[in-house]
Amino acid sequence: MTDALLDIWTAATTPAPRPGVVPVLLLGGVALVLAQLPLLRQAVTVVHEAGHAVVAVAVGRRVSGIRLHADASGLTLSRGRPRGPGMVATLLAGYPAPTVLGVVAAAAVAGGYAVGLLWALVLGTAVLVLAVRNVYGLLVLLGLGGAVAAASWFLPPTTLGWVAVLLVWVLLLTAPRTVLELFRTPARRDTRSDPAQLAQVTRVPRLLWLLLMLVTTVAGAVLGGVLLLR
Repeated sequence: MTDALLDIWTAATTPAPRPGVVPVLLLGGVALVLAQLPLLRQAVTVVHEAGHAVVAVAVGRRVSGIRLHADASGLTLSRGRPRGPGMVATLLAGYPAPTVLGVVAAAAVAGGYAVGLLWALVLGTAVLVLAVRNVYGLLVLLGLGGAVAAASWFLPPTTLGWVAVLLVWVLLLTAPRTVLELFRTPARRDTRSDPAQLAQVTRVPRLLWLLLMLVTTVAGAVLGGVLLLR
């Protein structure tokens, strides 16, 4: 076990060659197609709910649990004041979370630490397993974490660079699309989404929260793309 952990640490902290500009662009096109797959949509949902959980803990709320559903939706329950800055930050964190992770991951890949990024994702998935509260969510996390761990262990660093770039593109490109999907839902029918709850908590119109999330995710996608391509 000690030797295996040492091997993982060495691989994660050793810079490796990263894909060139043309492969990065091609992987971006592939990501646009693969982002429709249920498994990858679930992966983005995991990051979304993790964003809620991390910020909830950061502002002093108590996370009761995370649930993931087969329709690629999720729910993070936390306890604390029902209004105020902490609640606003917790509700606001979900949709930008894939973008934030995507930008950080793009910086890691640009620095040659694609393998370290993948092992960090495995560790993050393991932590989330402790917070999940339904069987389906547990299976999703075990499947995602196991797949990334297996790839990180068996594939060569060059191939892992391609895998990491693909995952980064999925995060960066999917985040704005999920926000755009909310624009198609009439406000009178949307009472449970993050922007709708933010409107209830702050009395700021749902549309303004949607616009803020869209600008944030689009700007993050551009920044992450620049980091990958520089």
